Amino acid sequence: MSKHGRSIVRNAAVVAGATLVSRILGFVRDVIVAFALGAGLFADAFFVAFRIPNLLRRLFGEGSLTMAFIPVYSRVKEEEGEEAAQAMARSAMIWLAVILCSITVLAEILARPLTMAIAPGFIKNVEQFQVTIDLVRICFPYVIFICGVALCMGILNANDQFLAPALAPVVLNVALIGAALLGYFCGLNVAYSMAYGVLVGGAGQWLLQQPFLSKAGFSWRGSWSWRNKGVARMGLLMLPTVFGAAVYQINILLGTLLASFLPVGSVSYLYYADRLVQFPLGVFGIAVSTAALPSLAKLAAKGEMEDYDNALSVALGLTLFIALPAAAGLIALANPVIAMLFERGAFSAESVNATARALVAYSVGLPFIALSRPLVAGFYALEDTRTPVKIAVASLVANIGLGVWLMQFMAHVGLALSVSLASLLNFGLLYVFLVRKRGTRLVSAGSVAKTALLSGVIGAAAFFTAPLHPWWLALIPVWVILYVALAFMLRMDEARLLVDMIQARVRRRKAVREVK
Repeated sequence: MSKHGRSIVRNAAVVAGATLVSRILGFVRDVIVAFALGAGLFADAFFVAFRIPNLLRRLFGEGSLTMAFIPVYSRVKEEEGEEAAQAMARSAMIWLAVILCSITVLAEILARPLTMAIAPGFIKNVEQFQVTIDLVRICFPYVIFICGVALCMGILNANDQFLAPALAPVVLNVALIGAALLGYFCGLNVAYSMAYGVLVGGAGQWLLQQPFLSKAGFSWRGSWSWRNKGVARMGLLMLPTVFGAAVYQINILLGTLLASFLPVGSVSYLYYADRLVQFPLGVFGIAVSTAALPSLAKLAAKGEMEDYDNALSVALGLTLFIALPAAAGLIALANPVIAMLFERGAFSAESVNATARALVAYSVGLPFIALSRPLVAGFYALEDTRTPVKIAVASLVANIGLGVWLMQFMAHVGLALSVSLASLLNFGLLYVFLVRKRGTRLVSAGSVAKTALLSGVIGAAAFFTAPLHPWWLALIPVWVILYVALAFMLRMDEARLLVDMIQARVRRRKAVREVK
């Protein structure tokens, strides 16, 4: 395996580890917020107010901004040198600050109509409506910090630094946990306390990046320009990516809309099932694509296309190596996992079965969703942001059409299955178009066959032991170890690389202890 492939795997491991910590802390945050804030007028007001800057973060932040920035930054650095690349980054930050500050001022002035647009139902409750307006004004400046963090993330990732950006959500979770507990135990209004916690978390995320930027040799002091050509190029690349992010949000909205025509509980079944599928996607799928984009962008900028193809092949192979057994495991253990997590109180055995069926349908598409991310990174590295967006629109149309058809026969399970089928279409089109663009095969048929065989074996073993409560849970680590061991015996590169990395980490720790 090439050094670029090893670099992607190493960096993906860093991102995945930090993301796992963030997800676990996010769960703790939800528990504490439920305790301190509860449900009601102030809780609803806070969640609506926080949703607005979060939506802008998803549209303009770490998704579109980072993916448009990294290829341009890498190309400028390769063609014009380090100082030109840093000048481009400074110019981008100046533009970003001006645009976001202007938007924030407008949001502060127009907070009332903005709240009316996103939560029109609150108008009938004068107190709730006014509280939401207040919280919108407090929370909205968060978008300045978090989009600035996204640009810092681009700079650091382009310089092979992944830890600080991946840990940024941890800072926000800690800030919100602290704000919720402070508000509760000090007798303050928890909703207002958490709104200020959002700002503290945003500032903390920004400050966390600065020592790492300095260590990477980057400085905010230096030349910049309003007319920087790299920033103009980045802006052009961002337009399709913002549209692509909007397509994703529309997809979620329309899926919920269709589910609202089904029997009561359908929306909830889909929500809980999707949360479980998003866990492996968030931890591993995003980690690989995040780690892959900077390496691919550098190789494309240098014109080293053979290494680019090899690195992308490694990213796809590693993604499949993780996503396929994860999907098999979720399908095999759908019922016991749902029951363990949610079957209590108003969540009945009937709800468990309905949610488990949705989880199975969603899990079918998990590998295709995960594989699409490195492919999109491959297009962005080539500074082609239009093709993925066109394919995303086609997949959106397919998802809605399939959903309307399948829900008539399979109810909410049909909507989940339509997402999986649309994800298969999205992956297939991305792969075909990128293969045509590069003129080479990116996935080894032998590796796919081995991964599918081993995933089937592990999935079958988990399925047949699922009734053995609570042993099915204790056996999960056994299946993981067995999967990696069998892959190692079959001489799969992905397994060998993981084992080598673990051994190297153990040797480094042993050496550190011996020095001490």
